[in-house]
Amino acid sequence: MRRLLPAAVGVAVLALLVWVFLPQPLVVETARVTKGDLIVRIEAEGEARIREVVVVSAAIAGLLQRVTLHPGDDVTAGQTVAQIGPVAPYLLDARARAVAKASAAAAAAAVELARSQLVQAEAALDFATIDAARARALFARAAMAQRLLDDAVLAERTAEAAAASARANLAMRESEKQSADAMLDDGGAVSAMCCVEVKAPVAGRILRVVTEDEQVVQSGTPIIEIGDTHNLEIVAHVLSRDAVGIAEGAEATITGWGGADLVATVQRVEPSATTRISALGIEEQRVEVLLTLRDAPPSTLGHGFRTIARITVQEARNVPRVPIAALFRTGGDWAVYTVQNRRAVLRRLTLGARNEDYAEIVEGLTEGETVVLHPAAEMADGARIAP
Repeated sequence: MRRLLPAAVGVAVLALLVWVFLPQPLVVETARVTKGDLIVRIEAEGEARIREVVVVSAAIAGLLQRVTLHPGDDVTAGQTVAQIGPVAPYLLDARARAVAKASAAAAAAAVELARSQLVQAEAALDFATIDAARARALFARAAMAQRLLDDAVLAERTAEAAAASARANLAMRESEKQSADAMLDDGGAVSAMCCVEVKAPVAGRILRVVTEDEQVVQSGTPIIEIGDTHNLEIVAHVLSRDAVGIAEGAEATITGWGGADLVATVQRVEPSATTRISALGIEEQRVEVLLTLRDAPPSTLGHGFRTIARITVQEARNVPRVPIAALFRTGGDWAVYTVQNRRAVLRRLTLGARNEDYAEIVEGLTEGETVVLHPAAEMADGARIAP
């Protein structure tokens, strides 16, 4: 018995040494291969916008009266939204006023000159008319030659034409004088002409007042923007390589705008891309994808609001799938570690569709098998593991 005690102690020490230096199994997290639906979506930022935004502009150049409407106000078709009056003469500077006064004085002098020319032309016409009548009487009594009669008739017609020209010249000079006087008129003409009303061409809601304060505007200056808030669409800016897989009519979910998720449908994928700078300063080619909401848009969703669109590009129903967290690359293949008898077994896979959660298994695994999630770098084929 005494001889067996040292042997037993030796065996115990040896077993303790083996247990201490034996590699411990890796503690891992596992999951099972299941069957289910796999939907692949593309997520992109976008914005909500009204399809038809009408910009109401100034019809004439003049003094815009202060716009009393504000963003959010409803307007009807034909409603007056702004008024534009002529520019008052007191807005002329000193130099322009001096030039206008000189022009008015010159116009008044031109009128007096035209009147004098008209009096002169009418006197010449009276004389030529009397002379022509006398020549006709003498010619009728054979007391005057035909040539002298022709000269008297020519002089009468020439005087008539000169008198008509003088009258037209006087009318033109009087109009010029009225125009020059109007530049110096301080209010009568302005108050009589005010104001030209700018009307809304369509019914809707005011989105933005571009020009609100009273000021002098030129013809075509934007004043307000009007749109129908019930006619919203979503514009998603998608990377060009992702836009290739989007088909018209595909389903989408609109989120990230501050309310409940909205269901939408892809209406059109624009045929051209534009260059945009990402948050990291990288140039990207982005394509606009237009989405139509299936239901009426909520009243809280407005023009220009930021949104996030999740567009469905691929669907697989009731297929074997493995969590993305279990996948890793070995060489050029995808692979996972399966759990068999507390050992990690390397399995190479052929994958189909993938999203952010699962990948479709085409070949390499079957439903019900257990795989290791987030395999550590020190894990190898055949390693001991503790699920």
